[in-house]
Amino acid sequence: MDIYIIMIGRTVFLYILILVIFRVMGKREIGELSLLDLVVFMMIAEMAVIGIEDTKDPLLHTVIPMAILMVIQYCLAIVSLKSQKFREIVDGRPTVIINNGKIDEEAMKQQRYNFDDLLMQLREKSIKNVADVEFAILESSGKLSVLEKSDNQSIKDSEPSIDLPLILDGSIQEHHLDQINKTKFWLEQKLEKLGYHDIKKISYCSYHNGKFHIDLKDTR
Repeated sequence: MDIYIIMIGRTVFLYILILVIFRVMGKREIGELSLLDLVVFMMIAEMAVIGIEDTKDPLLHTVIPMAILMVIQYCLAIVSLKSQKFREIVDGRPTVIINNGKIDEEAMKQQRYNFDDLLMQLREKSIKNVADVEFAILESSGKLSVLEKSDNQSIKDSEPSIDLPLILDGSIQEHHLDQINKTKFWLEQKLEKLGYHDIKKISYCSYHNGKFHIDLKDTR
């Protein structure tokens, strides 16, 4: 009988501990978990199961590794916030699969993403025809974001109709400039005319329908 009481006590304690750990690690939807999050969650879950089943092993042997994982994940999350390169290495970056109505097969190959995957995810969004899609972006989480063509919009519009970030955390996103057929020099000239002389001070910049949306970094 004592062993069952111990198991119940361990279960309740580890349940509360895991809730605290996940709360510290931040709020994210399951589909938006990064690779780091997923690995940590799986390891913590496995440790919790072992800690509940092995009643003879001191509970501290389970709690300490879980706490270490929490600290590691928290530290890496801080690094991820400060370094875009680190985010791209760990999480990857969004990939444009359909650009202005044209399927980018090379991008699909690079992501090991096939037509069956594309059609399935389009069906999930109630899109029956690929020809109805203007842009489709494969997010780093694996989710497909889709922008359908509007009735009064031409595929050959000169201005991009999707809001791609051109600057993130003070860093120019040259691959996004390539996708809208613009150059780094063009961007710098436009920002200069708008009075933005230091790109490092820009937190976020996008270009949509001929207009810039610019958000400066907070000054502390």
